[in-house]
Amino acid sequence: MAMQVSDAPRKPRILLAASGSVAAIKFSNLCSCFTDWAEVKAVATQAALHFIDRTTLPKDVVLYTDEHEWSSWSKIGDNVLHIELRRWADIMVIAPLSANTLGKIAGGLCDNLLTSIIRAWDYEKPIFVAPAMNTFMWTNPFTERHLMTIDELGITLIPPVSKRLACGDYGTGAMAEPSLIFSTVRLFLESRQNANKQ
Repeated sequence: MAMQVSDAPRKPRILLAASGSVAAIKFSNLCSCFTDWAEVKAVATQAALHFIDRTTLPKDVVLYTDEHEWSSWSKIGDNVLHIELRRWADIMVIAPLSANTLGKIAGGLCDNLLTSIIRAWDYEKPIFVAPAMNTFMWTNPFTERHLMTIDELGITLIPPVSKRLACGDYGTGAMAEPSLIFSTVRLFLESRQNANKQ
């Protein structure tokens, strides 16, 4: 019996990551937006876990945390999780991106699983970020500097929107809706694939 080989392209591999912002309450919804279209793995910082209800994550999405980073490593030659996730992913999306994690990325710090993935990233592959923070944090001069730095790395910004924030203030700083983040990433990838076909 002849074996059938599929000519169908594999689904894109999307690594979704959440850092510590109230907007992480939307992380399950973000994961759900991507799961029909892509293979999804997820990463959350310790601060993000405060806002993520793991029971609402799609069943086929594995959520990695700092606890997983070195728990499977015991000797030279064993897999290192932040390297394995970087190798696996076609695209990384950090949503929400907190002011703290933005500052860490811009400064090259890698003190948790998420920032270690970024530090080890192959910048030939796209990264998208969707910041979420208080308006005064968003308009802080450090934020502008940090955004310029990550732009130089080739990281694509999905800007925050203006609305009533979790703290009660009204202004710019709310994370873009998960459906917009998904459509932005999908349109980017599909337009790049179409350009490669020509």
